[in-house]
Amino acid sequence: MRIVVAPDSFKGSLSAIGVALAMERGIRLVFPEARVHAVPIADGGEGTVAALVGATGGTLRQTRVTGPLREPVLAQWGVLGDGATAVIEMAAASGLPLLAPDRRDPRLTTTFGTGELIRAALDCGLRKIIIGIGGSATNDAGAGMLRALGASFADAAGSELPDGGAALARLERIDLDGLDPRLDETEIIAASDVDNPLCGPRGASAAFAPQKGASAATVAVLDAALCRYADVARRATGRDVAGLPGAGAAGGLGAGLLFFTPAQLRPGVEIVLDAVGFPEIVSDADFVITGEGRTDFQTAFGKAPVGVARVARRFAVPVFCVSGGLGEGADDVLSLGIDATMSICDRPMPLDECLRTAASLIESATARLCRIIRASRRGGRMP
Repeated sequence: MRIVVAPDSFKGSLSAIGVALAMERGIRLVFPEARVHAVPIADGGEGTVAALVGATGGTLRQTRVTGPLREPVLAQWGVLGDGATAVIEMAAASGLPLLAPDRRDPRLTTTFGTGELIRAALDCGLRKIIIGIGGSATNDAGAGMLRALGASFADAAGSELPDGGAALARLERIDLDGLDPRLDETEIIAASDVDNPLCGPRGASAAFAPQKGASAATVAVLDAALCRYADVARRATGRDVAGLPGAGAAGGLGAGLLFFTPAQLRPGVEIVLDAVGFPEIVSDADFVITGEGRTDFQTAFGKAPVGVARVARRFAVPVFCVSGGLGEGADDVLSLGIDATMSICDRPMPLDECLRTAASLIESATARLCRIIRASRRGGRMP
């Protein structure tokens, strides 16, 4: 029997590598003789740098940058094995895990540090940059990133706007005269984990700002501010990108890249799966176990488990998703190639306990799943 485990990280508890190892231990409890191929993956958020650098034999680097609330952070990024391509996670500079829950406020947080990472890659002479744009703490449509690269965002009086998504409601003029000219000669690939537009009911604010600390009233304020941003950016660039899939990724960072750089948006999980050669890995597997910290309606937008399932489905390989929790809309993934979902929580427990014991819970849940699969195979209902 050949089993592929291809999980994303369980944010706040385990890296993708840690999850994959726990899943393998669970498999061994039921199928001790199985050949297990572990493929830790990512979808543009946390773990993207590690996955791509590891798959290509690249190198890791660190740069001190500005965090989401202007506090310095040491952000890790990488250079792929070709020596010519940088890979950056915006989450390393502007991500939600950098802030305690009581300090999260998308009205104020900035992507300035992400721009500093891009500048660091340019300063190293790299002219191809992959930017993972998942896991943000921000809702500023990349305005902070662009400021770090030389752009200016002003109100009607000509004063520079402060940080954050809420201030964009007062945006009147975008000055691109100082924007780093090296961007025009750089291939930029934005690795997104969602396909949401910038504004509206499925936009950046409505879909993602609540998990960043926004109330319902704040969501409305932020959405109106992003609509204003889109209007002014369209006038400044002649581009109309706000409705494109992925424009709403990372609090609108996707739109900022599309408006003001030569960026192309691609599903992050596709970039990672291509880099690790996943189609070849999965083609002759008996089944695949994937997973993530929480499976809900957002997963169906294009997150890692769905990306894994789309590839596996081409080879008629069953896919099972073991997750830290199942939220509203989790069943949406069942029409996208995932055959069944399972939560690691086998009893009611506080969140902090679940995070602390995630490895053992993942191992146990994977073993439970494998026992069900074993029983199904005995009954002749699985290949």
